[in-house]
Amino acid sequence: MIVERIIRIVAGALILISLALGLPQSPLYFSQYFLWLTVFVGANLFQSGFTTFCPLEIILKKIGVGKAK
Repeated sequence: MIVERIIRIVAGALILISLALGLPQSPLYFSQYFLWLTVFVGANLFQSGFTTFCPLEIILKKIGVGKAK
């Protein structure tokens, strides 16, 4: 799998999980502080759109995940 797809999958999963754990209406509610994870992921996606800097991309490349052929 290519780096860009993994980044999108991880970001989407983190947002959905943090919303499920942070919203009081959710049956999986744990703590309101999980909503800060949603804010962090959203802010990181926003800034990476302008700067093309993504920490997860650096981590994935260091562990050997390659680009599409």
